[in-house]
Amino acid sequence: MAKKNEKQAVENIEAVTKTEAFFEKYKKHILYGICAIVVIAAAIICYVQFIKNPREQKANEALASCEELFLSETYDKALDGDGQGCLGFLKVADEYGSTKAGNLAKLYAGLCYAQLEKFEDAAKWLEDFDQQDDAMISPAALGALGNVYANLGQNDKAIKTLLQAAKTADNGSLSPIYLIQAGELYEAEGNPEEALKLYNEVKTKYVNSMAVQQQEIDRYIERVSK
Repeated sequence: MAKKNEKQAVENIEAVTKTEAFFEKYKKHILYGICAIVVIAAAIICYVQFIKNPREQKANEALASCEELFLSETYDKALDGDGQGCLGFLKVADEYGSTKAGNLAKLYAGLCYAQLEKFEDAAKWLEDFDQQDDAMISPAALGALGNVYANLGQNDKAIKTLLQAAKTADNGSLSPIYLIQAGELYEAEGNPEEALKLYNEVKTKYVNSMAVQQQEIDRYIERVSK
């Protein structure tokens, strides 16, 4: 019994290590993808709102001044302000929370905290962000939240959120990444059967994705099929 438990413990550690390796491998891709989606969509949303409601001008300008710091990966100043042109996402969210720009500031704040590895704060702000069923931002926001839950060790919530992100995105760029992440977490939880379902979904539904084209998904399938 002791040897069996020891073997199971080793297998669990190996599964977690593989999960961490996957997150590390795709960390930059996920970050850049989310940043690009958020920045582009934010620009569109803020422009449309400005046209419809000029009163949002100040909120949009305040958000834009912080986006530059965010893109330069100066996350502390992007959050709290730089004492010059940037108020900080936290203050923008507080002062303009009822506007579209103020809502987007919550998402930015969550992403900043995630990059600073302050995952509890990241979860708070990402959960507070109102997705409003935006086709561009919602999948990225959910994917970020799922990764934050995973880093907090809340695997059940992480899996549920990542699956929701994959379904919401429904494209060959983001969905395979979120499905594979969820599969890795299933493996870490000792549930290879559910992981296999997700890996097969990636292979059959997203045949043009990077994971399928580079045959990485076959290695995942082989691993849980043993």
